[in-house]
Amino acid sequence: MPITARLRTIGLAVSSAILLTTSVHAAEIHVMISGGMTAAFKSLVPEFERRSGHKVTIAYGPSMGTTANAIPVRLERGEPADVLIMVGYALSDLTTKGKVMPDSRADLANSPIGVAVKSGTPHPDISNADAVKRMLIAAKTIAYSDSASGVYVSTEMFDKLGIKEEMKGKARMIPATPVGEIVAMGEAEIGFQQISELKPVHGIDIVGPLPAGLQKITVFSAGIAMAAKEPEAGKTLIHFLGSPDARKTIAESGLDPIVRRSPN
Repeated sequence: MPITARLRTIGLAVSSAILLTTSVHAAEIHVMISGGMTAAFKSLVPEFERRSGHKVTIAYGPSMGTTANAIPVRLERGEPADVLIMVGYALSDLTTKGKVMPDSRADLANSPIGVAVKSGTPHPDISNADAVKRMLIAAKTIAYSDSASGVYVSTEMFDKLGIKEEMKGKARMIPATPVGEIVAMGEAEIGFQQISELKPVHGIDIVGPLPAGLQKITVFSAGIAMAAKEPEAGKTLIHFLGSPDARKTIAESGLDPIVRRSPN
């Protein structure tokens, strides 16, 4: 057998062994996850459970903020968590606060911000920064999320376009609820959120990603909670999410999987 094929076979065998050996001790893995990775994760969980023998219990919430479901708030009130999947810089903040095991972080995917309108309405031009500026000035109502994409839109993008004052009174942050749902109900003409969070929503059209000059890529990462009861099983789950078997599902959800390079 050629050496490259032999190495590939060995790699697959090791990957399978990491999953299958954990089935000796079937664990319940408590996961807290924010919206950007949710669609891909829900699709991948059944296959992980089948391979590993573990059971995954999921709690949903934004990576930041003070709403009842926000991941930092859930941790503060002592909800069980083994694995956290959330915006990378928010995970780093929790690590600094002693809520996440140091060196447990794995970056899983890059997530671009998208623009959405209600289905059946005209698609605005978003081909460049000037076009986005004209769209926002013309719009009567604008919605953005209370997580990473919304923080960027409200604190950086409006300033970059020089329209922060014009946005007051017509652009608003949407806590907890997916921005796409607000757009679908006609409560906002324009919505900004991660494309992976817009894709599952019915009743909207995703016009496209923000143009390069305005785009802000968010990294979604996973880590082991400091209070984890099943840290080893949690590491197995994180390994699976970063494996080649998970990449297609992650890409189909609107994310760009991060491929971890093996050392030469």
